[in-house]
Amino acid sequence: KFKFHLFIILVLKYLDKMRCFRKRSTIPFLVALITFLLFINLYIEDGYVLEEDKRQLRETSMQPLNSERYVHTFKDMTNFSGTINVTYRYLAGTPLPRKKYLTIGLSSVKRKRGNYLLETIKSIFDQSSYEELKEIVVVVHLADFDLAWCESLVQEISRKFGHHIIAGRLLVIHAPEEYYPSLNGLKRNYNDPEDRVRFRSKQNVDYAFLLNFCTNLSDFYMMLEDDVRCSRNFLTALKKVVASREGSYWVMLEFSKLGYIGKLYHSRDLPRLAHFLLMFYQEMPCDWLLIHFRGLLAQKDAIRFKPSLFQHMGYYSSYKGAENKLKDDDFEEDSLDIPDNPPASLYTNINVFESYDAAKAYSSVDEYFWGKAPSTGDFYVIVFTKATKISKIKIITGTDDRQNDILHHGALEVGEKLVGTKKGRQCSTYITLGEFKNGNIEVHDVDHKIAFDIECVRIVVTASQKEWLIVRSISLWTTQGASQ
Repeated sequence: KFKFHLFIILVLKYLDKMRCFRKRSTIPFLVALITFLLFINLYIEDGYVLEEDKRQLRETSMQPLNSERYVHTFKDMTNFSGTINVTYRYLAGTPLPRKKYLTIGLSSVKRKRGNYLLETIKSIFDQSSYEELKEIVVVVHLADFDLAWCESLVQEISRKFGHHIIAGRLLVIHAPEEYYPSLNGLKRNYNDPEDRVRFRSKQNVDYAFLLNFCTNLSDFYMMLEDDVRCSRNFLTALKKVVASREGSYWVMLEFSKLGYIGKLYHSRDLPRLAHFLLMFYQEMPCDWLLIHFRGLLAQKDAIRFKPSLFQHMGYYSSYKGAENKLKDDDFEEDSLDIPDNPPASLYTNINVFESYDAAKAYSSVDEYFWGKAPSTGDFYVIVFTKATKISKIKIITGTDDRQNDILHHGALEVGEKLVGTKKGRQCSTYITLGEFKNGNIEVHDVDHKIAFDIECVRIVVTASQKEWLIVRSISLWTTQGASQ
């Protein structure tokens, strides 16, 4: 009953806030009712409300969302598909009519110690090639209510990055304070002090307004914080990853393991995410809310790629100027060596252990394939969606903590002439590229050694082994790159 009453209060408060946002319009009654029923289900049946005594969620963040009954409802709700009625102030630049590939969003407020925003903007532009710059737009939301500070910072941004503003690559906006919900008398979840609750609640709204503004600017949206250093040619690396996920469902891809850094979305999901952050702005920090959001849209697990493309560089937090020395040890300055891994289907006749299926070895995600002891003739095969030219293949088996679960005896083959079989498509002709040594193999200049466009890559077990087999990573580089 407590949860039920709590939820009624939450919904009524949200509807009251939305009347302020929309001013002349209200949320349709039917959609509000669906919302009510949806979150009743979440709160009561799935334990979606986090009570104060569940402090272990600071480590685990969120409970998994097990029910699928509400997922499609949330995905299809028209209430969450429209933008929020906010009149933004354009402090610098204006949007171009042509959609870009990627919008990079930054939200920044006045810090008590140190300001890294200019360095972050500089890193984004400096680490991008001229061709990459044509495909991105950077949107900075100056979310501080101190307008004099905003104006001063805009002048500095304009001096340093004027040519990017003129070219339409950099926009600076501000959402007026009048559009914000109340930031007083907020819920003191997790026993956080009042000023901490106010800070993180306002940050949720800052991000919501930023997401709302960026909805129609590009195909994809990347959230960064305002104290970040970028990997060289990060856009090219990001596009390779997106291309490798073609045909698979995802809501959020992660290119850093820290905070709200390097989180990638389809722009079509931004309205729903903006509404979601506003609905629960005072409940918990934004990075926790994000886990709930992707769960509601049926992405149960995080999809994080290595190496990380973005690094936290700020020494002082925007909250009270406290020290913040967090670093991403998976970050690499040069990201161009990320594999292309073109779209493909994966098959194996090796007995798979639990959920460590074949697809988990074929990406930069920190997961792997794990099969029970293979026998002579067993295989793991990659069948491309379309024939491609490959320049390099690198395969690693085993892990640091299971160094014996490697492929002790195996060969790497490439094939052509696809045929249909009862078990799916397979190549009818293969050529051996080399043998595994100490569980690994790396072959360069494949396109010079093989005359045909490759349709299959196959790992073949050449001798039975008693140890199980982990295929830790399969990395393929194409001669065309991911842009074609």
